Amino acid sequence: MDIFQTITLSLIQGLTEFLPISSSAHLVLLPKLLNWPDQGLAFDVVLHFGTLCAIIFYYRNILLVMSQDFISSIQTRRMEGEALLAWGVLLGTIPVGLAGLLFKDSIEPNLRTLEVIAFATLFFGVLLGFSDWLNRFLDRSREIIRSSDILIIGCFQALALIPGTSRSGITITAALLIGLSRSLSIKFSFLLSIPVIAIAMVVKTFDLVNKVDSVDWSLLLLGFIISAITAYATIIFFIRLVERIGLLPFVIYRLLLGVLLLTI
Repeated sequence: MDIFQTITLSLIQGLTEFLPISSSAHLVLLPKLLNWPDQGLAFDVVLHFGTLCAIIFYYRNILLVMSQDFISSIQTRRMEGEALLAWGVLLGTIPVGLAGLLFKDSIEPNLRTLEVIAFATLFFGVLLGFSDWLNRFLDRSREIIRSSDILIIGCFQALALIPGTSRSGITITAALLIGLSRSLSIKFSFLLSIPVIAIAMVVKTFDLVNKVDSVDWSLLLLGFIISAITAYATIIFFIRLVERIGLLPFVIYRLLLGVLLLTI
């Protein structure tokens, strides 16, 4: 892997990890179009670590409050402050974790194809657009998350194991469908990404232990820096854009991308 490939894949990972446009669709499409070799597990781990650092840094203040209220809720058995949100992030991760354990060996060989990614990109793109329209049409903007919301969003998140779905896209879709505001939908979706990315990193790291391939540490460091900075900037851009004009640009982009994938 050369420096151009490193920079390009790092930018793609940073840009698409938190946008509702499916990072897997882009990371599969570009190497196929350019006939690039596989970047390897070590590079995947480093890029995930970069995006994980970005989201933690962005939400560092609320994560501190959530941690304190979470511990307090265990000690006092009372849900105060951000305790429910903290429990929601923890419990909402269970469905995707269980699904990953059960279907890990069947997803990669059977679903990671251009056809599956294309249809998932199109279908869940339409669903994202419908959820955003329905939320605005019914004028629903609930700013309080309930235990039932956590269960529904967590189960929807398990669908992100299908390549082309987009983890952020499907969780935002679910949140909007059940009536949460755009801001809370995005916030909960992004907070949910923290344990999911961390789990993915751990799994890939364990797989990496069994590999003996040599790595270029300078390229890994470059990939980490680019993915972290790009992801942080993307989070800020996405939240501000959605507050102003909604999710329609990402729906249109998904539809165009899905059509492009089908033509290849």
